[in-house]
Amino acid sequence: MNLKLAQQVLDLAREAGIKVTAAESCTGGLVMAALTELAGASDVVDRGFVTYSNAAKSEMLGVAPELITAHGAVSQAVAQAMVEGALARSQAGVAVSITGIAGPGGGTAEKPVGLVWFALARTGEPTVTLEKRFTEPTRAGVRTASVETALELLRDALA
Repeated sequence: MNLKLAQQVLDLAREAGIKVTAAESCTGGLVMAALTELAGASDVVDRGFVTYSNAAKSEMLGVAPELITAHGAVSQAVAQAMVEGALARSQAGVAVSITGIAGPGGGTAEKPVGLVWFALARTGEPTVTLEKRFTEPTRAGVRTASVETALELLRDALA
């Protein structure tokens, strides 16, 4: 867990007067865990959404089931819908979402283990999406790299 990066996110959010949220699938809440590991996080962390199942993505974030059916849960479209849903369903001014295949199973030729989609949304700005194909050989490696990427996206959006 990169606590230095998490601290940067908290400091920048505090300076900007912006609350933060995350919608997480394959990371299972690890982004919010990194942020809330640090004292004073309650100043800027609003809430987190752990939406591991497709039903949770729809029920908690408003992701259309048809979108998941058409593109799959691990897709640019779903990552974008997740982050926009998180922003709309929170008091946060900036949100990040993560959906991916951490492995060791579940990958296909088109969507291999290590494929992770991210999205970043900030109130009043266009949503940004990012595809990563991590080559870490373990589930823990993919999840750790995903958390780092999500924190970097938040930091850069707030900087």
